[in-house]
Amino acid sequence: MPFTHWIARLKSSTLPAYQLIPELIAQDLQQGRLAPRERLPPLRDLALKLDLNYTTVVRGFAQARERGLIVSRPGLGSFVRGSFIGLPLRAGTGAEMTMNLPPEMADHPACQRAQEQAAGSMALANFQDLMRYQDFGGTARDRHLAAQWMAQWVPDAVPERLLVAPGIHSVLLALTSLLVKPGQSLCVEPLVYPGIKAIAAQLGTRLHPLAMDEQGLIPESFEAACKSTPVGALYLCPNLHNPTTATLPIRRREQLADIALRHSVPIIEDDAYGMLPTAVPPPLIEYAPELTYYISGLSKWLGAGVRTAHVFAPTTATHQRLAGALRATTVMASPLTNHLVSDWIEHGICQEVLTAMREECRWRSDQIRQRLMPFDVRTQPNGFHAWLPLPLPEDGASLASDMANQLRSLGVAAVAGSTFSTDRNPPEGLRICLGGSLTRDDCGRALQAVVDALENRVTDPASRLNPSAAGPFSGPPSNPPPAAPAS
Repeated sequence: MPFTHWIARLKSSTLPAYQLIPELIAQDLQQGRLAPRERLPPLRDLALKLDLNYTTVVRGFAQARERGLIVSRPGLGSFVRGSFIGLPLRAGTGAEMTMNLPPEMADHPACQRAQEQAAGSMALANFQDLMRYQDFGGTARDRHLAAQWMAQWVPDAVPERLLVAPGIHSVLLALTSLLVKPGQSLCVEPLVYPGIKAIAAQLGTRLHPLAMDEQGLIPESFEAACKSTPVGALYLCPNLHNPTTATLPIRRREQLADIALRHSVPIIEDDAYGMLPTAVPPPLIEYAPELTYYISGLSKWLGAGVRTAHVFAPTTATHQRLAGALRATTVMASPLTNHLVSDWIEHGICQEVLTAMREECRWRSDQIRQRLMPFDVRTQPNGFHAWLPLPLPEDGASLASDMANQLRSLGVAAVAGSTFSTDRNPPEGLRICLGGSLTRDDCGRALQAVVDALENRVTDPASRLNPSAAGPFSGPPSNPPPAAPAS
């Protein structure tokens, strides 16, 4: 029974057990140990397991119902309530500490030229035309320029199979609703972009966690899932994985594509971070073009306010179906933003800003490695986030959650592994982001705060390197896998 970790908390807490039970349910839901709509054990069984009086557990569940954490149905039992998992947004407040944002480089010449180009573009544009409804997917010019830009990563990029959409998240929502039918599962990594968890909760989609190690998704686990359960699609982040920074080796990409082809499973390839490295392995769309939806965007290197994504569909027919799904959920991408991005691509601004961002991210990644290497940190060149494994606590409490809260109060963008967990076994680890409004001086102070927190919480250096503390990883960090140069 997965509720045995409650025992230590119940024994050590000064709260009455019936008052603590709702808190424990809420914490397990937040950390991924409980999933929305999961059935809870019978009250008598739970009381026996926790060594509590039956009426105490009944009172605890009653309070949980009053708080909206669970719902009970006569003859069926109690279920975790399937609430929407919100994503915090902000403009200058501490909630940004949970978002993975690229460094802001307002004073860099490339970014200043982008601002100047934006002003010029708007001055010369047919403004009234940009204020009207337009066909979904961008104008012919938008798609043509986007295909030229994306050819650096997808050599066979053609505008006929490309859609311009309002951000990667909107594409993921549309694809999940389009590809995963009732009764099917969406195969995912054990740690994923939290937005996928939010989308799945909203749509009632079941996530099927696969196995992962320090190199990324393990193909054999995908094969096993295809043989044992109805799979609607495979979702993965193959480059600079969020949160672990893993980059999937070429051989595994080939294996995953082969499995998908044999079982006719569509692939959702989320390449949000794939533009940051100077070289990455070929995308999965090259190995399974007839099944792969390849998605990229600008938010992880230009700025989160530019809600522009580019998505390639496998065929003309799937392109049309995806356009319909996106139109139903978003109506269209902003013509103003599309026009601006197209001008940036056409005048070389996007390439300038991306080159500058790579240089800045390399400096920040170097700082992370230098300061946190004794703590087994995992990062990649040109990335702005890192994965920091933590030792497993002995008392059942979450060291990662406590440290993340402590660091965020100090202005450090730290997020506990439970935020990303899909397998109800949250790893003890933190994602540390050195992007956003942090200056280089701020980065030094942020990393020192992380070191201080680690030294205060972890006294045995050897325990920091315990492989079991790395969550889904089974061994030491590896060098980046061989990569094909970007064209």
